[in-house]
Amino acid sequence: MTTIFAVSSGRPPAAIAVIRCSGPGAFAAARALAGTLPAPRTASLRRLRDADGALLDAALMLCFPGPASATGEDLVEFHCHGGRAVVAAVETALGTHPGLRRAEPGEFTRRALENGRIDLLEAEGLADLLEAETESQRVAAMAAAEGQISARTRAWLDTVADLSARVEALLDYAEEDDVLADAAAIDPILADVAVLRDTIAAALAGPSVERLRDGVRVVIAGPPNAGKSTLLNLLAERDAAIVSPISGTTRDRVEAPVLRGGLPLTLVDTAGLVETDDVVEALGVARAHEAMASADLLVWLGDDTPPRNEAIWVHARSDAAGREVLPFGPDVAISATDADSIGSLWDVIASRAQTMLATMADVPAMHAHQQRTCEEAANSLDHLPRDPLLIAEALAGARRGLARLLGIDATEAMLDALFGRFCLGK
Repeated sequence: MTTIFAVSSGRPPAAIAVIRCSGPGAFAAARALAGTLPAPRTASLRRLRDADGALLDAALMLCFPGPASATGEDLVEFHCHGGRAVVAAVETALGTHPGLRRAEPGEFTRRALENGRIDLLEAEGLADLLEAETESQRVAAMAAAEGQISARTRAWLDTVADLSARVEALLDYAEEDDVLADAAAIDPILADVAVLRDTIAAALAGPSVERLRDGVRVVIAGPPNAGKSTLLNLLAERDAAIVSPISGTTRDRVEAPVLRGGLPLTLVDTAGLVETDDVVEALGVARAHEAMASADLLVWLGDDTPPRNEAIWVHARSDAAGREVLPFGPDVAISATDADSIGSLWDVIASRAQTMLATMADVPAMHAHQQRTCEEAANSLDHLPRDPLLIAEALAGARRGLARLLGIDATEAMLDALFGRFCLGK
């Protein structure tokens, strides 16, 4: 295997630049630049020189002998001054050393996976951590990167292995004619299979990573000309939706991602709810109902009682004649000309969204494709017959699916797609 190198810290210029070098030739290359190696895992100052002896930089150097390193290989870190010229000079010197090449994006982490230092779930969590923009995303990604989801999956696999062993023992040692009739042996196994199935299914109750990334879905709904599009633009602080006094201007959902006080939200404007013979307008109304059904928070701008008890009921156009007083029922009154009223509505939305995201974070989040794999594993264990052969086959299918989550069966295409998300030097 070749030896790779890359800058693993931020792009220069910076105060410090960390250049990593991993592979069988890492220590030889380090000796060529620094002369001697420090003791393992001990930072030591070294003067780095090129092949002609010219001084490149004075840097801290650390050595991590494999397999007990981040990549599972011999690994060297050069903590250099972070100027562009310094980094370029050190990289050029490394590149001239035989057997060394620049790393591809994510290649350090990929080697960690291939060498058993991390599993696929941890690698995906690390990718999410690098992309995290909000606190909820960071918490979810950290749980995956630190192995919480992996530990849970391995526990399921251990249970599957134990159940499979019990079924195999039943098949090996029971009399053939008595296998199907031996309820005393089969029923406890089926009971434990049901417990495992329910445990996996319960883990699917939490939101997916993609769901956390989108944040709380806030749907604005109500009758035509209630001010829904105007409110969306005010909340998003941009002209995301077309505003017009003509009824039926909004025919389809309009979505606007917003980050408010560290909270990710997706604001959704909908068509006015009205009975209509217009085919296009009717499609818009149908999609509005779909959006309302999938909303985490419903902001209702109608004067009638909201369709959901937990909806945020807004008394809109409070500056219009006859609407100056907040009636009984609505939570907050707003006016497009009163910034404080929009701020009050934001306070209500943010409070409820914060509570919702905190609840979402109670269960370690998985990617949608990971959830589908777990769902398939749980479904394969549902309503099993009392035939040991069929029970064994169902357990084998669940085992294969759960193993894929850990990367035991990962294909090259899937790995390429994952590690392409990483930055250079990670």
